[in-house]
Amino acid sequence: MGDFNAGLTSNIYILAFIAFIACVLLNSIIKSLFRKQKKETVASQTVGTINDAPVEATAPSPTVTEPRTNSKNKKRNQWKGKTEFTHPWLVKNLKGHPGTVLLVDFSPNGKYMAATCDDGSVILWDIRDLVQKKDHKTLRVNIEFDHASHVAWSPDSKFFIVHTVRENQIVVYKIEKKKDGSIGSAVPVHTFEKAHADDIVGFGISSNGKYMMSCSSVTDMIIWDLKGQQIDRLDTYLMSTYAAKISPCGRFVVATGFAPDVKVMEVVFTKTGEFKQVNKAFELSGHNSGIYDVAFDVDTSHIATISKDGTWKLYHTKIDYTRGESPHVLETGAYTQTANPPHIALSPNAEVLAVSVDSSIEFYDTYTGKLYDTIENAFLGMVNYMMFDPSGKYLFACGDRAVRMFHNVCGYYTTIASCSRLMSSKQTSATVERLKKTIEECKETLAKFGK
Repeated sequence: MGDFNAGLTSNIYILAFIAFIACVLLNSIIKSLFRKQKKETVASQTVGTINDAPVEATAPSPTVTEPRTNSKNKKRNQWKGKTEFTHPWLVKNLKGHPGTVLLVDFSPNGKYMAATCDDGSVILWDIRDLVQKKDHKTLRVNIEFDHASHVAWSPDSKFFIVHTVRENQIVVYKIEKKKDGSIGSAVPVHTFEKAHADDIVGFGISSNGKYMMSCSSVTDMIIWDLKGQQIDRLDTYLMSTYAAKISPCGRFVVATGFAPDVKVMEVVFTKTGEFKQVNKAFELSGHNSGIYDVAFDVDTSHIATISKDGTWKLYHTKIDYTRGESPHVLETGAYTQTANPPHIALSPNAEVLAVSVDSSIEFYDTYTGKLYDTIENAFLGMVNYMMFDPSGKYLFACGDRAVRMFHNVCGYYTTIASCSRLMSSKQTSATVERLKKTIEECKETLAKFGK
């Protein structure tokens, strides 16, 4: 009897398991049937909607046979990364610099340009026929384990001199030319002894070839002879020095900084060419705060300054300070202030002042003090340096990995204004005709730029 009950119990379990499996299969079959029916219903509705819509008559499209090209002749589309900078005033981009361009300088013979980069390279450009030619020869000079913050050409254009950042030294390079006049090589020939303990904010060589100047961010300025000997060491008394430069005439050195005045000093030599002394010539006063930068015209008859107080000033400096004459302010203008210090460049005729505002460049008429126009976002990063070419027709700006060359459009506008002012005074008939022709040519040029 016990065995019978045990067998009955096991049969009941088996039957229950079979019933469970059957229910599961039946449920899955029912679901699949419902899904199929739903799809057919939706499909029929869609067909009905399409059939009910009005049919537009369409002309049969002609069969187009695409010619097959040889795989060898196929050219892949070049990948375009960052958008190329364009501007109506842009003449050309001098690209190919491996690092961020910090500063440029032109050789006195007008044939070459040196550009320093923060990756330790100095790129020497052949800028002969710069506007007409598309391709220009370059030479890369590498500074091992260092890079140059400043560069300057010797008056004879046979050497260029750099001031390094890490070693804080002056290094002289001699260039060798090829038969076609291009630069073949450049080798270091002399290194000056380290003299500054702090970073350099100013460096240059005088146009007369008598001396060099270097100035640190504190208050020490050194006058060097061309052999690397210190001939004088000065204190700028500025607490903190922002910039230091040599005037184009070679007579003066200037320093700007925390003080609201610019100190102008004359480097004096004897008639036989021997160094005599450095005299305090005059000061440029009128600002209410520290001065960021200073710029000269071609003959040092005008000097421009830009200050923390939000203004720039143009001074008349063609004076004889030994007789007690003082410089005076010709014009004052306001510029766009940002958190970063600006740089300035003054055109050779002192009629246009370029001011860097972060990545943009503002152009001012120095006669009226008014803003003429702005080149917005000339670089992705900051504008590191600006310089007009000797003719004043172009402005060179450094930033990112390029040197951008712009038309000085503002210069044509100021030329028209200056010629008109001259015509308002008594002039000879020949002079009037020449002024009229100049005005006409400038107007034609401005029309090309939509001005």
